[in-house]
Order: sequence, then C-alpha cells, then structure tokens
Amino acid sequence: MEADAKAVVKTQGQQFCVRTGDVLKVMRYPNTEAGSELELKDVLMYEDAAGVRFGQPVLKNATVRVKVLENKRDKKVTVLKHRRRGGFQRKQGFRQAISIIKVEAVEFKS
Repeated sequence: MEADAKAVVKTQGQQFCVRTGDVLKVMRYPNTEAGSELELKDVLMYEDAAGVRFGQPVLKNATVRVKVLENKRDKKVTVLKHRRRGGFQRKQGFRQAISIIKVEAVEFKS
C-alpha cells in the first residue's frame, strides 16, 4: 500500500479515479449495510512512485478496499413530459438508491 498510489476502478458500470481516503457516491451495493467492507477487483490502472501499470482490461494483482459509510437515496430528479398541443403534461419524480463509500486502501501485489 502506497500513500500516494492512485487507481482507476470500475464498479457498477462507472469508472472512478481514486486515492486512499477518497469518499465516493455510487449506485447502491446490494446486500450491504453501513460499515460493510468490500474489495473492488476491477482495477483498470494503477499508479505509484514506481510507475504506471495498465490492465488489459483489468490488473490481476490490484485491489481497492472500500468501506460503506451509508446507504441512502439521492436527491430527487424531476422528469417533465409535455406535448405542445392537446393538454398532455406529465410530471414524475425519481430518487436513485446510492451508497456513500470511503476508499480504505489501494493495493498492488507484485
């Protein structure tokens, strides 16, 4: 574990550039609670003082350990549909289920 190491990790269809101590907002991990620890193995790139390593598509020896701080719902997104004639209007709200996670460690085992 390097203090200045960073990695690009893929989780739930999104990519994030992370360092140790970063706090991220991602789509909710199923079957997790606050305090749960997860290990993300889809590391696409790892960088430290020794250099940069790229996966094809993922690095086999790299992992990112994260801790779930809380599970909650995000801010409401309002969806409006309107057609120009005929009096058609529709309003709908949506709140995405999210997890707030903290990166505990970015590791690469040679």
